[in-house]
Amino acid sequence: MTITHEDIQERAKEFLEANAVPRSQPPVEWTEESLVAECRRFHQALADAGLGGITYPVEFGGQGLDKSYLEVFNRELSQYQAPLVPAAISHGMCLPVMNDFGTPEQKARYQAAIIRCDELWCQMFSEPGAGSDVASLATRAIRDGDQWVLNGQKVWTSGAQYCEYGLCVARTDPTQPKHRGLSMFIVDLSLPGVEIRPLRQINGSSHFNEVYLTDVSVGHDCLVGGEGNGWNVAVAMLMYERVAIGAGGSGAMSRTMGSAKLIKEARQRGRDGDPVVREALADLYIRERIQSFIGMRIRQAAESGRAPGPEGSIAKLNAALLSRQASNVAIELAGPSGQAWDATEDDADEWASAVIGAPAMAIAGGTNEVQRNIIGERVLGLPKEPDPFKGQPWEEVPRS
Repeated sequence: MTITHEDIQERAKEFLEANAVPRSQPPVEWTEESLVAECRRFHQALADAGLGGITYPVEFGGQGLDKSYLEVFNRELSQYQAPLVPAAISHGMCLPVMNDFGTPEQKARYQAAIIRCDELWCQMFSEPGAGSDVASLATRAIRDGDQWVLNGQKVWTSGAQYCEYGLCVARTDPTQPKHRGLSMFIVDLSLPGVEIRPLRQINGSSHFNEVYLTDVSVGHDCLVGGEGNGWNVAVAMLMYERVAIGAGGSGAMSRTMGSAKLIKEARQRGRDGDPVVREALADLYIRERIQSFIGMRIRQAAESGRAPGPEGSIAKLNAALLSRQASNVAIELAGPSGQAWDATEDDADEWASAVIGAPAMAIAGGTNEVQRNIIGERVLGLPKEPDPFKGQPWEEVPRS
């Protein structure tokens, strides 16, 4: 039986009416614990309804359809509040990388569980001494028979506190230059030697974590993409992250502090006649539209079968700049109440949280500076930044 776009649309409408809340209704208030539980329930129900993993192979828990069907589903989903955030990395980064680089055995073991959110995944890249320059990471993985023993520290690991697994890039050959001797591993976060410590943020939440790995033993069958191919796997994962951040609309602020909400707020506060405010809102709206066109181009490229490329960096950089611009307009409109508000104002803390969270967009998925380097080199054809240690073995490069 052939499934049509209309079939997916009708099934999506029916499912979302029963399992999600329309955006026209007041925002759903979830705690972190309830949000994770609802995320798992939502995706399990989605899979049971034949709508989970739309573009992934049927034999690995998906629906085996092309990306145009996913676009149809996402159009319906955009009209609803759904508990998606805890699975953003699991579905947006780990799942496609597993699909691209995993062995048949790994796909059979993990993909359906990821699609259903029976198992949530995180990515373990950044380190205290290797943030923007991920390739200089120092976490080591040493072969011991059929096992690899991992030792090191990861930081800014989103969602590790509620995830079952992580994809961890580690150095397997320090005699190679920094981009080469790396490998990607599946790490069960319940293993002995894995310690997860939350990092308290300025907005009071603990979304990020430090993850310590002390003599953590994983099997050789946990290698993803093969030994020594970790950088290629990591680059693909980062590209998926940038696309997820940049192609999903106008950035993290779009729903909480997007132009539509700010225009409404300006009218309510009697500021819609202020020429400075009007100019700022018009500029924000225009930039949001540009971002939507960038996202459209990326999604169309994905539908044609092309892997994410440097256009993901353009989208991600623009989303970060847009979030900061939206937060500036929001705080201008809010005035002093954006920093100290009346306890009776229901959404005041949401404003403050969105504003102080906006700078994080300039870091997630690679800093703005990294994105500009990628765009300069891979889009504009500019020469790379000089590297005095290019080609040198990692173990011979000076480190602080």
